[in-house]
Amino acid sequence: QVQLVESGGGLVQAGGSLRLSCAASGRTFRRFAMGWFRQRPGKEREFVADITWSGVNTYADSVKGRFTISRDNAKNTVYLQMNSLKPEDSAVYYCAAGEAFRLTTIHVVDYWGQGTQVTVSS
Repeated sequence: QVQLVESGGGLVQAGGSLRLSCAASGRTFRRFAMGWFRQRPGKEREFVADITWSGVNTYADSVKGRFTISRDNAKNTVYLQMNSLKPEDSAVYYCAAGEAFRLTTIHVVDYWGQGTQVTVSS
């Protein structure tokens, strides 16, 4: 079993930055691909970014160039640095972990965090 706890969400003005953190406990963190998804009101949960156990990452087109995902295996933590935030980035952001090589779809996610709210005001 893996437990994921997100932190770092909040309210920010458009153009601002936030850094989300996700602390993992339980099974061996470094073996898992990690990712971030988000869900806006009335929308399906969507892929934002993922990072493999070896550090290779992928981003959704909507956040490419603005968001950066990273991981610290020594701290069992994955981060999402979000810059140049837009109102359309407002959502609940979920940390995800899985044994699949990539986590670009919800169908391969094995574990979810509880979510953290990000609100970007215009």
